Parts: sequence; structure tokens; C-alpha cells
Amino acid sequence: MSSMQGASSQWPGMEAIATRRLELQAVLPSEYRLLAQDRSEPRLWVDRGFGNPHRHLVDDPGPLPYRIPQIAEHPERAPYLLRMAVHRQARCIIGSAGFHGMPDADGMIEIGLEVVPQWRGQGLAKEILHGMWGWVVRQPEVRTLRYCVSPSNDASQAIIQGIGGTLIGQQMDEIDGPEDIYELEAQEYRERFVTR
Repeated sequence: MSSMQGASSQWPGMEAIATRRLELQAVLPSEYRLLAQDRSEPRLWVDRGFGNPHRHLVDDPGPLPYRIPQIAEHPERAPYLLRMAVHRQARCIIGSAGFHGMPDADGMIEIGLEVVPQWRGQGLAKEILHGMWGWVVRQPEVRTLRYCVSPSNDASQAIIQGIGGTLIGQQMDEIDGPEDIYELEAQEYRERFVTR
């Protein structure tokens, strides 16, 4: 039995999310502990059958400083917080995505995602977004999908506007600066994009 199969039985929702070209693999609670010690450990993903030649989340930890303590306190949240985007054919990490937390009291959940520079311009960010949203809108407590993006990030602006997100305002992120806030109702997303 692989570590992923064992994880699926221990933590519901840990199964990979499959898209046309990708597997969105949830990071296991035990892997968060390894990432906290040494993000560059070359054997980290070997048992999972993929590699990290682009050093995603190694040189720049991305959301890990926030996710590691969240998982230490609530390991059952692992299916939501971080998934490695693994290219099915190349068997390597090409990016990642995750929700900032669980749905809030109003059912809103916010996503963040990144594709490594070497794999940009191929529609993979949009594929990751659809994979993650297609999975999370099946959770009954999710009512609103949120996507925040820099006003100057033309590629991400095009993705969310093309999907039909509504611009509801702007916020100041302490790290990334000004961000446009887009939202889309989960029911609308299900009706438009989720096949039965």
C-alpha cells in the first residue's frame, strides 16, 4: 500500500484531484513535519512517485509558514490547505494550490495558487483552479468562492474574469500589496462547470 492510499483511509478527502494533465496531490500531515525541517530534502516526494526539479516551495516557502502550524493544530484540514500540482506525464511538481483555511461562517473559502515559471503560459493555472474549485464546491458548507489577485497580474485577472468572477472590492495584502477581490457563488460554479 502506498503512503497516499494509507492517507486516504486515515484522512477523508486526501485522494488526488485529477484534471486533464495534472494530479493535485494533498500534502500529508507527516510531510508537513518534514517540510518544517528541510524543504529541500530530495527524498521528500519519492515515495509519492514524483519529483520537484523546479524546487517549488524550496527557495521561496510560499504559504508553508502559515500552513505548517495550521496542520500541526488541525491535521484533518490537510485536504484543503495545500496540494502539489503534479504533471501527470512529466511526474514533477509544476506548482501548488490551496485554500487559506476552512470555509468561514458565511461559507466563503479563498484560494491561492502558483505555477512555476518554467510551466507558465500553458493554461495550467486555470486547470488547477478548476480542479480545486470543482472539488471544493461538492462540500455542502461551501457557498462562496473567493480569488484575490494583484491588479497588475494580467494572466490571473484574465482567468478569473473569464470564469465569471465578480469584482467585489480591493484589499491590501501585507506581503503582496493591493489585491482585487473576486467572488463567485458555489451554486453558480456548479451549474456552469461541474459535470455530474
